[in-house]
Amino acid sequence: MNGGPAMHIYRVNEIFYSLQGEGRNTGRAAVFVRFSGCNLRCAFCDTNFESFQEMTAPDIVAAVREKSNICKNPLPLIVLTGGEPTLQADDALVELLHQAGYLVAMESNGTLPPPKGIDWLTISPKSLGKGGTRYQCDELKIVFDEKTPQQLTELELPSDDDKSPLLYLQPCDTGDNIRNKHITAACVDYIKQHPQWRLSLQTHKLIGVE
Repeated sequence: MNGGPAMHIYRVNEIFYSLQGEGRNTGRAAVFVRFSGCNLRCAFCDTNFESFQEMTAPDIVAAVREKSNICKNPLPLIVLTGGEPTLQADDALVELLHQAGYLVAMESNGTLPPPKGIDWLTISPKSLGKGGTRYQCDELKIVFDEKTPQQLTELELPSDDDKSPLLYLQPCDTGDNIRNKHITAACVDYIKQHPQWRLSLQTHKLIGVE
């Protein structure tokens, strides 16, 4: 019987190789590690959390290597996503991915602190205003719908003069094409009036890839 310490187990929904479809890294090849489970319940969420595989950090790195074998040089970006990855991803996993030669990005709702060493942190808060963006990030991405313009008047950005995040607004995919069209038009109009924001589109959906 092995008397060593138990290895941490992560619940992983899926690991796949694709293109980043949103935000600053749009169009960039990446391996996505999608963790199962979230501490929020957003109406527009399209992720299935019912199924997952239990994996150790070495298991995850091995699966990432297998998915990225098609890419010779440079190695692709790794995106830790979910669900909410900060519920599971930790310093040890990030360090192991770095040791394997990968850059590590994370997409979080900003409710919990991220692990150390993340190379690119995207926070997409689901409640705007005080407390919605208390963690410093590289990219702040707001899902935009009819209520967003009023909510943005109450938004408090992280206070760090040395590292201001890129600001993105992303039209909400409601599943209703007519409503989506109106939301997108309103989002474009808002950005034209507030040019500190940039438009983020879910290009993976537009081109039909995962």
